[in-house]
Amino acid sequence: VQLVESGGGLVQPGGSLRLSCVASGFTFSSYRMSWYRQDAGKERELVAAISSSGGSTYYVDSVKGRFTISRANAKNTVYLQMNSLKPEDTAVYYCNAVDPVEPLTRVYWGQGTQVTVSS
Repeated sequence: VQLVESGGGLVQPGGSLRLSCVASGFTFSSYRMSWYRQDAGKERELVAAISSSGGSTYYVDSVKGRFTISRANAKNTVYLQMNSLKPEDTAVYYCNAVDPVEPLTRVYWGQGTQVTVSS
């Protein structure tokens, strides 16, 4: 099983980034996918989630209206479009996959990609 994130980097406040996470080794279309983030000294935080079909999404209040999660099941890929970025969005962003049938045992994480918002 692999989750490989990409798309992070350094961006100025107000800028945009699109994160991608390519999955392999499991039935991607059956899994709920999420993006988490963790800044130094803070707990990991759920940022956004999307159901296996893509029909249902969730966002933490601090990113509503700025971030959009989407998925392309044919490409085994989940995306996080981040607009109007703020310095407080700075963190390592992690891709997460959960099997809704076995949520306690089939949970996978990517290695993370750094997002830094600074002028």
